[in-house]
Amino acid sequence: ALQNEPITVYGTGQQTRSFCYVDDLIDGLVRMMQTDDGFTGPINLGNPVEFTMLELANLVIELTGSRSRIISLPLPIDDPRQRQPDIGTALRELNWEPRTALRDGLVKTIAYFEGLVSSGYLRPAAAE
Repeated sequence: ALQNEPITVYGTGQQTRSFCYVDDLIDGLVRMMQTDDGFTGPINLGNPVEFTMLELANLVIELTGSRSRIISLPLPIDDPRQRQPDIGTALRELNWEPRTALRDGLVKTIAYFEGLVSSGYLRPAAAE
């Protein structure tokens, strides 16, 4: 999106996913490491808020001000229709849940990659 390249969405883009911002994930991992020896897990750390892949692609285009277009490719047969972690144990055992909303995490992530592009660390795709 930062380079105005097409963004690929598989199928209709209605399959759902959830993303957890890295700071939230690290907080959950640290809390897990600080538990008593008697609690060993397993435990899901993630964000239970779902959105479609088409919603994600459109949000990325909006937040970057990109001229990227969305292209659709066939949905792989093994592509899950839904991804949503159950964080009940994390809430109960770690008093943990993600705090960063998707939009806020994307704003931070986009700023990071914009910095890499503007510093020359990442070259535009056409220059490769």
